[in-house]
Amino acid sequence: DQDALGSGSIVEEAEAATVGMMSQELKASLDRASAEARQRRHEFVTVEHLLLVFLDNPVSAEVLRACGANMDGLRSALTEHIMGQTPVIAPDREVEPQRTLGFQRVVQRAILHVQSSKKKEVASTNVLVAMFGEKDSHAVYFLQQQGITRLDVVTYVSHRVVPAPVPPRAAQGAPDTSEVQVVLYNDEDTPMEFLAGVLREFFAMSKEDAAEAMLEIYREGKAVCGLYSREDGQMLVQQILAYSDEHGHPLRCAAVAPI
Repeated sequence: DQDALGSGSIVEEAEAATVGMMSQELKASLDRASAEARQRRHEFVTVEHLLLVFLDNPVSAEVLRACGANMDGLRSALTEHIMGQTPVIAPDREVEPQRTLGFQRVVQRAILHVQSSKKKEVASTNVLVAMFGEKDSHAVYFLQQQGITRLDVVTYVSHRVVPAPVPPRAAQGAPDTSEVQVVLYNDEDTPMEFLAGVLREFFAMSKEDAAEAMLEIYREGKAVCGLYSREDGQMLVQQILAYSDEHGHPLRCAAVAPI
């Protein structure tokens, strides 16, 4: 992640225009990432610098721990990569480290998502989700090494649960026959019309069944909308979340182990 761009870029100007939307904890993390790079005389501030400081941000660290992160292992991998791969500013030069394009894309992606969802504040958790868009970065590689996916993070941020873990297989090559429930949760922002459309389109419900499921969601706070194989259930959740993101709604959905 060293596709550097100067501090006067259009992307950074857009970020500066929306800095008022950022939570205090996110601002502190962005400043700390730059400060850490400056202290080590690194030429660039990378996505890896940002993920490293997120390990010490209580908000983002809670999400990472909930998703099963080995925080010490992640810190070690990130530090080794940053120290070994980031160019260092020569002693006779006094320049500010530059944020890479990848760093800037992550922040701008988070801002645009929050704006499209008609929310007022961008938090480190939004940036953590946006980070998965940098598929070629070592930050995402290290997260995936630990089995942490975008779906895990989105699901936990939305309703404080993570998708059911895959149980160990009884024998090598044995198929995973476990099942999950796909659950929709109530929230204050998703319009009823949109929710009804999701129930009909993704769960093939009739108008009457969709109305009954919506009533349960609003009364009970959630509704089980179907029982699926683990693979199909998690794929369905990803499709619903992507569809909701595309339309700017924070619909909450998860694949959970049957109780």
